[in-house]
Parts: sequence; C-alpha cells; structure tokens
Amino acid sequence: MASVRNKTDHWFSDLLGLFLPRRCAACDDPLMQAERGACLACANDLPFTRFHDMPGNPVEQLFLGKVDMHAASALLRFNRSGQVKRMLHRLKYQGDRDIGMELGCLMAKAVVASSRFEGIDSVLPVPLHPSRLRTRGYNQAQLLVDGFREVWPLEPLANELVRTVPTPSQTRKGRQERWLNVVRAFELTDPGSLTGRHVLLIDDVITTGATMEACARALLSTPNVRVSAMVAAMA
Repeated sequence: MASVRNKTDHWFSDLLGLFLPRRCAACDDPLMQAERGACLACANDLPFTRFHDMPGNPVEQLFLGKVDMHAASALLRFNRSGQVKRMLHRLKYQGDRDIGMELGCLMAKAVVASSRFEGIDSVLPVPLHPSRLRTRGYNQAQLLVDGFREVWPLEPLANELVRTVPTPSQTRKGRQERWLNVVRAFELTDPGSLTGRHVLLIDDVITTGATMEACARALLSTPNVRVSAMVAAMA
C-alpha cells in the first residue's frame, strides 16, 4: 500500500510540475525533480564565505567589544544585484520554503564541519514581533531552522525569546539607528530554562549585527549561557 501511495505522490508531483513548474530562486529556470530551492548550476556558483573555519572572521568582528559571541559565521556573501539577493528576497517576502530548507541545510553542514561550534545544544530563530508574524504569515528565520534541523536535529527553541517591540524596517538605517531600534526589543519568557545551554541563533541576513547583538544580550542575561550565531548571508 505504501509503494502505491509513493507512486501516486510521484505521479501527482510530476503532473503538477508540467503546469506549475518549480523554479530556481536564483535564475528562475525550471527545477529538476531532485533539485530544491536553487538549480545545481546556481548552487555550485554561490559565493560561499568559508567563515565557519575562520576565527575573527568579519561576522565575529561585528560583535567584538559589544557582546560575548562564542562563534559566528555567514554562509554566503550578499551580492545586491545577484543570485543571493534574489534567493533571500524569495525567502523573506514570498515565504519560499524550499529555499529556506536548502539554505538551512547548507548552513548546518558548515557548522557541523567546524570545530569552533562544538557544544551547541539548541537552535533558535531570531523572532519576529507577533504583529509582523501575523501580517507575513511566517518567520523566514524559522524556515532556515527547519532546514538546519534536517541535517543537525538540535533541540528547537522558539518561545523562550520574544520580540516585544514592533520595530520598523532596518534596511536604510546605519549602525547607531539600528541599535537604538532594537536595543530593548527582545525579552526572555523563561530565563531559567536556558541555564547551561549553548544556543545557536539563526537569521537570514546580517549587516551591522545590531539585531543579533540585541538577541544575544537578552540570552546572556541568564547565567551560564553561551551564544553562537549563523546567518544565511552577510551584506
């Protein structure tokens, strides 16, 4: 019975692909059945940073002297007119689950390959304010976490850190404005549940690091907590 169901599912998927083909988030070409989010050609051409094995990398430099970040990395370099921008736009504004899952998987593989992230026991998406979550219908950081946990099934956290202030978009703000925008935007709901944990924060893009810093400060207000960070791209 299971084999019949599987054959039916594949047949339906193939039929759907004829009329509504899945497309690469980077180049918009139709995807093959085994491809997810991005076609093989685009996936092989992505601008990977290799920061995960680089102590003092540019992401970690953002936090120096500001907050005690154990380790931090970005999977990709954000190119404002290229494939990474198109992929992240699809993820953030269209809720493209496939690209979130694929990028999340790649992020996990980078973290697993690095000894610098050893000891992590839980993973937490940077939260959205409830009003924005209702409007958008999803948290793009959570889509990345879902993909991440396909490779490394860390304990998922979600409600332990909440965004209590509905901050405006950070897109056109400088470092100081971004920090003032988020400095008191995050709170812990159950600080005691985090004691002794090494939490990996996940987000889509990092620019000045202000949002990630504010999240880390909230988490580190609990004794004996370590925080690391991984993002899909660094702008």
